Amino acid sequence: MLIRIILAEIQEDATKDDSRNQDEIGENEILVVSFGTSFNDSRVADIKGIEDALQEAYPDWTIRRAFTAQIIINHIQARDDERIDNVEQAFERAVENEVKNLVVQPTHLMHGAEYDELMETVEAYKDKFETLKVSEPLLGEVGEDATVINDDKKAVAESITKEALDKAGYDNIDAAKEDGTAFVFMGHGTSHAAKISYSQMQEQMTELGYDNVFIGTVEGEPEDTSCEAVINAASEAGYKKVILRPLMVVAGDHANNDMAGEDEDSWLSMFNASGKFESVDTQIYGLGEIKEVQQIYVAHTKAAIEE
Repeated sequence: MLIRIILAEIQEDATKDDSRNQDEIGENEILVVSFGTSFNDSRVADIKGIEDALQEAYPDWTIRRAFTAQIIINHIQARDDERIDNVEQAFERAVENEVKNLVVQPTHLMHGAEYDELMETVEAYKDKFETLKVSEPLLGEVGEDATVINDDKKAVAESITKEALDKAGYDNIDAAKEDGTAFVFMGHGTSHAAKISYSQMQEQMTELGYDNVFIGTVEGEPEDTSCEAVINAASEAGYKKVILRPLMVVAGDHANNDMAGEDEDSWLSMFNASGKFESVDTQIYGLGEIKEVQQIYVAHTKAAIEE
């Protein structure tokens, strides 16, 4: 999948971004850790959008950036001459700048494999600072089963559904239902135990009365989030119109290609090929550019600072 990112030359304006790898950090740093993306406009809207919201909320703290995907870091540097720190480089920069209090804010969706890897690096650097704290990812704690939901998941469900409704021109969820429209939020999926978070998001949508909102994943893990399963669920529920939107912080490769691409295995193509819907549209926007989502990250950082 990442090979495709290297092959795709995304010629968007990289000058709008801020790699946030400057020195002279000061005593207090918030390090925003993201997987990363080579889609420049999405990086500005989604990742930089979150970083900017944190900087506005904490003007006395220095905001710095790190990406976990080295292949993306290398590609951006080779193509745009923009240098972004990986996690180890960002931690070393903080040590060299004599940062005393470091808060790590992951932009990850959940406590998955990438979060676990991040925590291994945090453990290695825990004695290098007076305080080192890690904030929650977007959806908060995972919980034991599909019925366990929390305030974070509720806030995310409400904000992303409202945004999708607004972009589609509906006043509310009932108006979309009456028009026979279903919304499908496509996440990445994972074999990690945290995959239950997707089922929890579906449970949260149902509890909110969003019966026309479905959660899917590229990887089809959990199984009921596979493209085929979601197609059947939306069709059996009687919906004739579908709007696809990423359940991903960044609208990058997965959103543009796996969801909205022209290949026959994209979700757009497979929904159309099913013949079960009158129309299938896409909204290519990451979660990171939604103001309410940005404020969830701000709240998580606040909780870590005040812990």
